[in-house]
Amino acid sequence: MKDILTIGHSNVSWGEFHYGLDYFDVNCIIDVRSSPRSRWPQFRKRDLRTALNRVGISYIHLGDSLGGHPKRGPTAYDDRRGTPEFATGIETVLSIASRCRPALMCSEGDPLHCHRFLLISRHLNDLPDVGVWHIRHDGTLEGHTQAENRLLALHRMSDDLLTSREDQVAEAYVRQERKLG
Repeated sequence: MKDILTIGHSNVSWGEFHYGLDYFDVNCIIDVRSSPRSRWPQFRKRDLRTALNRVGISYIHLGDSLGGHPKRGPTAYDDRRGTPEFATGIETVLSIASRCRPALMCSEGDPLHCHRFLLISRHLNDLPDVGVWHIRHDGTLEGHTQAENRLLALHRMSDDLLTSREDQVAEAYVRQERKLG
């Protein structure tokens, strides 16, 4: 089983961010931001790479293949999942996960508001022998299915007894993608 974590840096301090990585034994950050910039200096690509390397954590940027705002190609997530670039990015993540414990990183603190959940984690979670976990800012680890339950609740869809959970989750993803634009 390959465990792949996700984390959003939001506006936390370097100390809080590093603590979360250390606590959950993250060995590699896979930056999935299309543009690895931030108004928070500690999360700008060069500064982040340097700080991570100092504490023994590898850094790789895959925003070109897995970013939420591609420079070319389709922007709709369903269409993106079918591109060769996305497939290559996923294969790279799986290859890294076979050697160490990676965390996909983007900027949004809550995974429900980020493409790492809507696009990447959703795809990875459907693969056999892959577990996706989200590092939350309160210091907890949330399983992808738990996050999907929060997504259903967010869109008030969890009480529909006539629709399968699978169909409800699919519709909740559509609604959240539409909401986030």
